Amino acid sequence: MTALSDFPITQKWPATYPERLQLYSLPTPNGVKVSIMLEEIGLPYEAHLVSFDTQDQMSPEFLSLNPNNKIPAIIDPNGPGGQPLALFESGAILLYLAEKSGQFIPPDAGGRYELIQWLMFQMGGVGPMFGQLGFFHKFAGREFEDKRPRDRYAAESRRLLGVLNQRLATRIWVMGDGYTIADMAIFPWVRNLLGFYDAGALVGIEEFPHVTRALAAFVERPAVVRGLAIPQRG
Repeated sequence: MTALSDFPITQKWPATYPERLQLYSLPTPNGVKVSIMLEEIGLPYEAHLVSFDTQDQMSPEFLSLNPNNKIPAIIDPNGPGGQPLALFESGAILLYLAEKSGQFIPPDAGGRYELIQWLMFQMGGVGPMFGQLGFFHKFAGREFEDKRPRDRYAAESRRLLGVLNQRLATRIWVMGDGYTIADMAIFPWVRNLLGFYDAGALVGIEEFPHVTRALAAFVERPAVVRGLAIPQRG
C-alpha cells in the first residue's frame, strides 16, 4: 500500500489530516501509552476513538489493521522509506516512535536492550496480571464465591510491584535519571491498578513507596496529563 486511503480502516475512520500519523485507540492503560508518547515527542497525529461499547474493535475495518482486535494501532503515512507503516501492539509502537524520533530510548545498544527487557516486563507481566486482578476485583469476577483466582493475581501483582520497587529504589525512573518509554508503558498500568481498579489495599501498595513516588512524578508530566484523555471518549 502506498497511500493512506489504501487502508480499509480509513473507510470507517476517515482522516481529516492524512499527512499525520493516525492513531486508533481508547484511553485504557494500553491505549494511553501511545498517546502519551505522541504528546511527549510532539509528533503531529490524528486520534480516532475505537469504542468498545459499539464493538468497533471487531469491525472488518479495524480487523484489517489489527487482526488481533486490540487497541492501540497506528498508521504512519511517513514510515520507513517514506512509505506508510501500519503497526499494532503498544510495545512495538512505542519502540517505533522512540526510534523514529530519537527520543526516550538510550542511544547505545546495551541501554536499548536493557530498556526492551523492562518493556517486555510490562507487556508479559504487569499488564496481564494487573488486568486479571482488575477482572476478579472490580468486574464480573468479583461475584465469584471462590476468591482463589483473585488472590492468585493479587499475589502475583504484589510480586511484580516488588520487582519494580526494588528497581526504583536507586533510580528516579526505570532506566535511571532519564525518563523513557519503559515508564510510559508501566505507569499507566500502576495508575489503573490503584485508581480505576481500586486495588491498592489489596496489593498492599504502601509497601512500595518507590513505585508510588515515581507514579506521582509520572502523572504530573504535562504530556501525560494530555495523553491520558486521548482519544476523548464520546
